[in-house]
Amino acid sequence: MKASLQIKNGVYQVVIGYKDENGKHKTKWITTGLKEGTGKRRLEERRKEILSEFETEYNRKLYTIPQNTAEPVARYKFTDFLDMWLETIKPSIAHTTYVGYSKNIRKIKNYFGNDIMLDELKPIHIQTFYNQMYESGLSGNSVKHLHTNIRKALQYAVKIDLIQTNPADKTERPKCEKFTANFCNKDELTRLFEIFQGDRMELCVHIAAYYGLRRSEVVGLKWDAVNFEKKTITIKHKVVNDFGDGKEKIIGEDDLKTAASRRTLPLVPHIEKLLLAEKDKQERCMELLKSGYNKEYLDYICKDEFGNLITPNFITDHFRHMIKKCGFKQMRFHDLRHSCASLLLANGISMKQIQEWLGHSTYNVTANFYSHLDYNSKIASADVISSVLG
Repeated sequence: MKASLQIKNGVYQVVIGYKDENGKHKTKWITTGLKEGTGKRRLEERRKEILSEFETEYNRKLYTIPQNTAEPVARYKFTDFLDMWLETIKPSIAHTTYVGYSKNIRKIKNYFGNDIMLDELKPIHIQTFYNQMYESGLSGNSVKHLHTNIRKALQYAVKIDLIQTNPADKTERPKCEKFTANFCNKDELTRLFEIFQGDRMELCVHIAAYYGLRRSEVVGLKWDAVNFEKKTITIKHKVVNDFGDGKEKIIGEDDLKTAASRRTLPLVPHIEKLLLAEKDKQERCMELLKSGYNKEYLDYICKDEFGNLITPNFITDHFRHMIKKCGFKQMRFHDLRHSCASLLLANGISMKQIQEWLGHSTYNVTANFYSHLDYNSKIASADVISSVLG
C-alpha cells in the first residue's frame, strides 16, 4: 500500500492506493483533520497513523473467520506472515528499526522454513527455536530480540483475528546477560587521540569522546547544526547503513532514536577549533580537486579528503583496525560514549545532567547504565551514616 498527502478544501487528506479482494486497484481518501500550513513532522506522523489504521482494518476484513465456518478465508505460512507483518509496520517505525527487525526476521525464517502454518504454530515450536539459538552460541539478549519480533508479529495476528491467542506468551527466554561497557580514562583517551591524529576519523573520535554521540549521530552532523556565533551544536540528524537489497546504501534521517536524542549542546572550544580547521580543509580540497571532489555530501561534516561521507560501518571497521594495529585495549567506537559518561560522572556531574548530555529517553536508562560508577554518591552516603551513628 502507498499513502500520499493531498490538500482538499484547505485540509490535508491521506490518499491510499490499494488492491481489493478481487485484485482491482482502489483509492481511498481519508481526512487528517489538519489544515494547510501544518508542520511536516506532524503531517508525517498523522499520515503513518492513518495508513496503519487502514491496513489493520483492511487485513481484518480480508482475513477474518466467517461465522458459518471454522476456517479462515486465507491461511498463512508462518514465515509468509512475518513478511506481511514487517511490511505492514514499516510506515510506522524508523528505518533503523525496520533494518534491525528485517535481520531478525531472516534468522527466524531460516530456522522455520515453509513447514508450518501460522494457525498451527505452538509454544513448543517457538521454545525449541529459542533453546537451539541459545545453544548455538547466541546470547540471551539476542534471543530476547528474536522473541520481541515474534511476539509482536503474533500479537498483530491476534489483533486481525488470524489466531485466537499468542503462543509466544507461553514461552521462557534465556536469562539476559548484564551489559558491561568498556571505559577509557583521561590518559587512555589522550593515547587514543594520538593514535587517530591525522587520520580521516580524527574528528569523529574527538566528537564522540567529548559529546558521547552515537555513531549514526556523529556521521549525521551537518554544518547547519553548528552555530559558531551562539557557540552551540544541535543533534538533529543521523546517517545509517542499509543492506536491504544486498548493496550498501547510505540513508539520512531526521527521526532520531528517541525524542530526547534531539538536543542542543554548548560548542566545546576544542571541538570548535577542530571544526573550523575541518571546514577550511574541505574548502581547500574542493578547490584543488574541482570535479574530482564528491559534492553529494557538501552539507555533512565528517568526510574524507575527496568529499566522500564517512559511513557508520566504516567507523566501526576502521576504529577496530586502528586500535588493534597500535596495541590499544579492545573496545568499540560506541564505548567512547560510555567513556564520556563515566568521566562526567567521576567529576561531579549529576546523572540527570548526563541523561540530557547523552540524549537518553529517561533518567532510568542513564541510571541503569552508569549507577555502578557513581562512587561519589557512595562516599556521601558513608559520610552521612558515619555522622548519624558516630
